[in-house]
Order: sequence, then C-alpha cells, then structure tokens
Amino acid sequence: MTIDKALNATELTVTLVGRLDTTTAPHLEAELKTSLDNVDSLIMDFSELEYISSAGLRVLLSAQKVMNKQGKMVIRHVNEIILEVFEVTGFTDILTIE
Repeated sequence: MTIDKALNATELTVTLVGRLDTTTAPHLEAELKTSLDNVDSLIMDFSELEYISSAGLRVLLSAQKVMNKQGKMVIRHVNEIILEVFEVTGFTDILTIE
C-alpha cells in the first residue's frame, strides 16, 4: 500500500492505494499519528483502495476518535467492496462517508 498526503492549511488529504490490512495498517497508523497535529479536517481518499481488513478498520476508528476532538474526518470514493465491509461492521454509523 502507498500513502500519499497533501496538507492544505489545516486540511489533510490522505490517499491510500492498494490494500489496508494487517501488514500495512501499522504504517498508516504511524503516518496519521505524526500528521494530525493542527489538522481540523482529515479527508481519506479511498478511490484506489482495493481492500480493508479489521486491522485497517481499527486504524480508521482510532483516527476518527482523534478527529472527533479536533475537527472532522470524511472518507471519500469508497468502492462497493469496502462499503459493504463498513455496512456489515456498523462503521457507516460511525464514519462520514461521501
């Protein structure tokens, strides 16, 4: 998985390419921990994300908790497979998906 970050003032866009699973989730978690200071809007672009595992869901939940305190988090361009995972796990009730 590759992670591309673009910071525009206090808005951070994170684009994920590939698979977010037990191997790659710790990398994303580390990137987010060092990137969310002074960010009030986190946009996760999933247009090129192919797969998400429970480890990836845990990282998203953690990021959502941080952003609840300092702003908002939005997930965009979710494919049908990942959207189904979000629906089955109840994450559609927790996350803002556009």
